[in-house]
Amino acid sequence: MRGKTVRLTMAQAIVRFLVNQHTVVDGERMRLFAGAFAIFGHGNVTCLSEALEQVQDRLPTWRGQNEQSMALAAIAYGKAKLRRRIMIATSSIGPGATNMVTAAAVAHSNRLPVLFLCGDTFSNRLPDPVLQQVEHFGCPSTTVNDSFRAVSRFWDRISHPAQILSSLPQAVSTMLDPAECGPAFIGIPQDIQEVAYDYPEEFFRERVWTIPRPRPSADQIAAAVDTLKSSERPLIISGGGVRYSGAGDALAKFAENRGAPMAETIAGKGAVVHNHPAYVGPMGIEGTDAARELAETADVVLAVGTRLQDFTTGSWTTFAEDAKFVNINAARFDAHKHFAVPVVGDALACIEELDAAMGEWACDPARMSKAKKLYAEWNLAIDQGQAPTNAERPTYAQIVAVANKMARPEDTMVAAAGGLPGETIKNWRVKAPNTFDCEFGYSCMGYEIAGGWGHAMAKEDGGIPIVMVGDGSYLMMNSDIYSSVLTGHKMIVIVCDNGGFAVIDRLQTGMGVPGFNNLFKDARIGNPQNPPHVDFAGHAEAMGAHARRCESLADLEAAIEWARDSDRTTVLSIESDAHAWTPGGADWYVGVPEVSERDTVRAARSAQEEFRKMQRRGV
Repeated sequence: MRGKTVRLTMAQAIVRFLVNQHTVVDGERMRLFAGAFAIFGHGNVTCLSEALEQVQDRLPTWRGQNEQSMALAAIAYGKAKLRRRIMIATSSIGPGATNMVTAAAVAHSNRLPVLFLCGDTFSNRLPDPVLQQVEHFGCPSTTVNDSFRAVSRFWDRISHPAQILSSLPQAVSTMLDPAECGPAFIGIPQDIQEVAYDYPEEFFRERVWTIPRPRPSADQIAAAVDTLKSSERPLIISGGGVRYSGAGDALAKFAENRGAPMAETIAGKGAVVHNHPAYVGPMGIEGTDAARELAETADVVLAVGTRLQDFTTGSWTTFAEDAKFVNINAARFDAHKHFAVPVVGDALACIEELDAAMGEWACDPARMSKAKKLYAEWNLAIDQGQAPTNAERPTYAQIVAVANKMARPEDTMVAAAGGLPGETIKNWRVKAPNTFDCEFGYSCMGYEIAGGWGHAMAKEDGGIPIVMVGDGSYLMMNSDIYSSVLTGHKMIVIVCDNGGFAVIDRLQTGMGVPGFNNLFKDARIGNPQNPPHVDFAGHAEAMGAHARRCESLADLEAAIEWARDSDRTTVLSIESDAHAWTPGGADWYVGVPEVSERDTVRAARSAQEEFRKMQRRGV
């Protein structure tokens, strides 16, 4: 007998389905989709907004100022919730959709869930070409939404209202799968959004989703045990997958009991606190010298929940050619990288089974003793680098140290591309697990403030996001200062004003090229004798935030204390040194001209060729 049906438009059915999906977080049942970020246009305002308006009490809709930034906020929310709750981002067709392609790439690179619902052109093509449509002469079915195919884990375009019956559950299952997690995209043509269809009531029943914990193969665990037991100088690298699996404590305990030092990737930073006895700091190009030296001498590397990006591996120069890898990862693609012994499964499940199978084995205590010594030396060097001086402008390290000192354990540090990732990775001492977010999987300038807004929405413990952003990223994307004031989601934003894109100027000049078009002073400007300077505090105040310009580190410390008690987002600006950087870490493989008239470039090329000789070969 045919079941009962309910007649709804396709847009109404999408929304009704979404509000009835639930999950369980720390024993509490809650809606899987926490809300939607929306900028409405002709592709989603007449149908999808009509459906969203009716469920504001269950699925709140937040108004963004830019499609890319609101999607970045959605991604940051999912990250803060350790991929256990998801946000939606919706736009009209055309530029509204393509504005979000960059954000989709951020989510895809970082393996983070977000649901994109983008308007699309008319399936019937009767009014073509419509406003904002990009026509493809040889393929009329192609729209700009096809650009999401390259940056989505799940992609679909709905051409009949019944298709969502299969598409939506598949999209949700993809976003919650530890191996496949990433953005899901669904294109919703304007003429299909309006169509009514008799949907089965069963489709809208309340469903509770749980995130699977795939168990590893017994054969893979056995191979990993054999490899680890052969080790005399092991090293553990903890990646972002450790955090999302909730495996931080288990892996840290495993490291301590087995006598294996534990380093972290940028995505993994914050799985354990800074002073954990097995911890030796972040790994790679922006890592500690302690982690680098331990990697260079490691005979077996246990990499857990990491995709082994070049900033982690020093472009694969940080490890000995004969070092063996054991890769634990929920994604088969990552587990099989670089000739590793693969262990495919959930990080926590794999660590538990690996630990049980290892018996009483532990490596020579001298390995951990050396690690502790190296890490102590690194911390001393960081203390010295953070100490105030009489220099005209403070360094990034000194500014980060002040913010770190004033942060409470429950506050979350948020940063992204530019010079601050390296400086925060090295100088920020994590006080509580999962309170550090540096978007460096896609190194997306503009993530910082938008990400802070998403973290502020996710905060339920009284903590405040402390956003650290350079002047270049601030100028690129700052409108969510207004968004956070408008919605009442408070954050503290520290703008480090160093006169442009300082870290890329460092790379440029370090490879022998004269400073060009990165710092403002090296750009083509109308009045070089009197270039304009941005009043970042005044700009933020114009968007409704509280703000203060700080002249010194002491000013900054006092301003952070003041900002904590403010009733809204507060922006603090301070001039910083564009040429002082925290030393340490591995080198980086970059392109350098093979021929040049400049001696400086030829010297840089020669140095790169010597550096590349240290690379391990493999995939």
